[in-house]
Amino acid sequence: MSSSARNSPWEEIVDTQRYRGDGTSIAALAHQCSTAYSVNGVAILEGFLTEEAVEASVSEAEFLQQFGHYSEVFGTPYLSPVDETLPQGHPGRTLSRSALTAIPYDRIPADSLLRILYESPVFREFVRAVVNAPELFAYADPLGAMNLASMHDGDELAWHFDQTDFVVSIALQSSERGGEFEVVPGLRTSPLEQTQQQLVATQDVLQGDRSHVTCLPMTPGTLMIFRGRDSLHRVAPISGAVTRHVALLAYDTTPGTDSSDHLKWVRYGRIPAGQSTESGVNTHG
Repeated sequence: MSSSARNSPWEEIVDTQRYRGDGTSIAALAHQCSTAYSVNGVAILEGFLTEEAVEASVSEAEFLQQFGHYSEVFGTPYLSPVDETLPQGHPGRTLSRSALTAIPYDRIPADSLLRILYESPVFREFVRAVVNAPELFAYADPLGAMNLASMHDGDELAWHFDQTDFVVSIALQSSERGGEFEVVPGLRTSPLEQTQQQLVATQDVLQGDRSHVTCLPMTPGTLMIFRGRDSLHRVAPISGAVTRHVALLAYDTTPGTDSSDHLKWVRYGRIPAGQSTESGVNTHG
C-alpha cells in the first residue's frame, strides 16, 4: 500500500470523515476488508463516497442514459449455454430473465469522478489488498472496464454465479421499490463443480425457496467487493419511476484481460471499431 494518498482521488471522492485518506489508514482499512472478504466472500463499506460525489454521479448516470444499451436476455445461473443432456429442472437447463441498460466505459467522461476513482492507482492498490491478489490490473475492455448498470421499472438481474473472481461495485441510487441485492452464499465449491447438496439447493432457490436468501446493503455511496463465483445472487425486480444506478469497476489479476465479442454484443450492442477479441475471455458477466 502506498505510504501516502495525498492529493489522490481518495481525498476528493471518498468520505474521509469515515475512511481516512492517508496511506496508513487505507492500509488498515484494506486489512479489515480483506478479513471480511476472506471469511464472508464480501467486503462492504457503506457511505464510501461523499454525498456530493454520489449526487454528481447520479446526475451523470441520468445524462448518460442516452448512450446506454438496453438488453433483455434469458440464461442459466452458470452464464453458460443450456445443456440439453441434463434432466428437466436442473439449473443448467433453467433459464431466467435479466434486463438492464449498460453505459460503456468509452461513454463515461475522463473527468467523471467514478472514472477518476477507477483509474486511480491508490484505489486499485486498495482493491488488490482486499482480494489479496499478487497484482491487479485495470480491465482491458474499452467498453466494460468501468460501466454503469441502470435498471428501470420491470428490469431485473437473474439468479447467477459470476464468471469473474470478484466484482467491485458502487451503489449510486436505489430504485423506488425492489432492486435488492440478494445472495445465497456457499452454493459452489469451485468455478465448475457443485456437490449434490449444493445442486439441489440451487434448484430450490430457482424454484422460489427463500429460506437461505440474505440481502446485502446497497445504499447510495456503498462500495462492495463481492466474490460471486461461489455465491448465487441476483437483483430483485425493479418497480417504480426511480432508476437504480450502480457503477461496476472491473479489474483482473492478469494484464490485458478482455471480454469476448459475444459479451460485448449482448451487453453493449457493439464492438469498438477496429477491434475483435474472438479469443477474449468472457470473464466479466
